Amino acid sequence: MDKIRIRGGRPLHGSIAVGGAKNAALPLMTASLLTDETLVLKNLPILADINTLCNLLLQHGVGIRMEGAGGDCAGRVVELTARDITNTTAPYDLVRKMRASVLVLGPLVARCGQARVSLPGGCAIGARPVDLHIKGLQAMGAEIELEGGYMVARAPNGLRGAEFVFPKVSVGATENLLMAATLAKGETKLINAAREPEVTDLAHCLVAMGADISGIGTDTLRIRGVERLHGATHRIVSDRIETGTYVMAAAITGGRLEITNTSIGLIQSAVTVLEQAGVEFSPTPDGMIVSRANGGLVGVDVMTEPFPGFPTDLQAQMMALMCTAKGAAMITETIFENRFMHAPELMRMGASITVHGASALVRGRERLTGAPVMATDLRASVSLVLAGLAAAGETIISRVYHLDRGYEQLEAKLAACGADIERLTDDD
Repeated sequence: MDKIRIRGGRPLHGSIAVGGAKNAALPLMTASLLTDETLVLKNLPILADINTLCNLLLQHGVGIRMEGAGGDCAGRVVELTARDITNTTAPYDLVRKMRASVLVLGPLVARCGQARVSLPGGCAIGARPVDLHIKGLQAMGAEIELEGGYMVARAPNGLRGAEFVFPKVSVGATENLLMAATLAKGETKLINAAREPEVTDLAHCLVAMGADISGIGTDTLRIRGVERLHGATHRIVSDRIETGTYVMAAAITGGRLEITNTSIGLIQSAVTVLEQAGVEFSPTPDGMIVSRANGGLVGVDVMTEPFPGFPTDLQAQMMALMCTAKGAAMITETIFENRFMHAPELMRMGASITVHGASALVRGRERLTGAPVMATDLRASVSLVLAGLAAAGETIISRVYHLDRGYEQLEAKLAACGADIERLTDDD
């Protein structure tokens, strides 16, 4: 199993291009199931999760053609054509690898009138139930039963518009119901819908495919169903989590990075907090320049919230950053339970962290020390990379397959900016 070795203490200098957003690309790819014409997506990242979804779509009968697979993400294009859906079952062996696979449920039911999708199973960062996906589709007339670990959905007469109020904000359920509603009879109203940029990106793509959607970017979406959708060409929004991660890489190492193919607006809530912590931003036409202020980093309190609040997917990286700041910081996680599994690993590197329930008190240290650590999930793994970049000595991170799910060419991008980082294979 691969590991990553980092010899820390080197400020990063240079330029890093951000790829397309994984969390936008996945629902956009499943949207191809809604039409028999070709959906063309640009700015596609090549990641383990993308490959998993490609395999799932292939077994549904989707034709996939990719261009520019060896080049920069900005120039990469994938064509998805679901002319004939040959299989409406999403098997456990594929769904268990990635929870986002459940996003085929809405499109399959809407277009085919049936679907059999495996329950996704456990998750390292806590329970992420699919009950809202099920209840929303049931409100639209689908009959859904749980049989042998599968959600078996039937809507032989098609879905119908309905009003559905999310009792709590759910990005995945919003995306699933939004896609399903585009082909439902009548109007669907989704209240307390997620407003994340990835949801907005999906809505804009669906409109380009012929969907009738209003309220995009708000917490109330109105979808008037149409008989069919057509093909379209859409550029995937840049990855705000990758953007925020490299922003913190510049700050934690005391370097200066130009981050391109993105925008400050994508991470505005994080920018507000990071400026208070002593990070300086200068917008550019294609992104931003980031550096640490002369006074150094200072501890600030952070609470994760649904968009437009501070993203839960940047919480682990923020904790790593606060480990090297002056003073103390209180980090509170409100989205997922059990999302502080990186804290004990950071403590192995000398961090001072006290976890109590949903909050973690971080007392900054002047310097972290390299150590062998283990990644537990995608964002936890990259927080250990950030800590390793700033730590004295050598850090070895194991179970880095988590990183490959969400960060394309991470080691190469950081090494090009001066990091002493390399991947170790079992043969090394």
